[in-house]
Amino acid sequence: MTDLNNQVGYWNSKGAAKTFGHPVALPWLNGIDRRARVLDYGCGYGRLAGLLVQQGFENVEGVDVAPRLVSRAKNEQAGALFTVLTNPPQLDHQADSVDLVLLFAVLTCIPDDAGQRELVTELHRVLRPGGLIYVSDLCLQEDHRNRSRYERFAAKYGTYGIFETDDGAVCRHHTTDWLDHLFGDFHLVASREVAVETMNGRPARASQRLVATPQPGASRAGRDGTGDA
Repeated sequence: MTDLNNQVGYWNSKGAAKTFGHPVALPWLNGIDRRARVLDYGCGYGRLAGLLVQQGFENVEGVDVAPRLVSRAKNEQAGALFTVLTNPPQLDHQADSVDLVLLFAVLTCIPDDAGQRELVTELHRVLRPGGLIYVSDLCLQEDHRNRSRYERFAAKYGTYGIFETDDGAVCRHHTTDWLDHLFGDFHLVASREVAVETMNGRPARASQRLVATPQPGASRAGRDGTGDA
């Protein structure tokens, strides 16, 4: 990935002090074996990994580009394994070896289309057939502040929705059409829109979806659906 899609300097300095709070629809995880192999990609300080350990998951790993965040995760969440990503999005995991991936507020930190596609392709590689990705990421916001900065940075980055934060990060908010396209090779299992706070404490709306890799012989119509929690 390019530096724009990594930004390790930001996440290892100012970003290391941020708080992340996207909610988890725990009923979406009810049918998953607690011995399943779970990967929290972009784990930050381990909030989600710790939550899943509390829910009884026994094999949870978090990966992140920022050594400071990973170090904090190791100190705060003893029940999970944490690793620094040295060549994101490449993972040291065999193909078809992961049952569930958490991808919370990660796409917003990977601004360009190619970087996001590369990540999703890598996650598809490591997921077993029928494996799940739980995605939570920020939609395009409708307030004046966000619309103004989308417009201000659209020419610079070539995509409406990419913007620079006041403290130096480059982020992206998404159309639902783009998210549908990005995960077009997966089956939609459940989806919802939720209220969240951004890493800078501002109210926002996020799209959450649970998607599955196809299983041999399974029909798309039989797997697709929507749900609430």
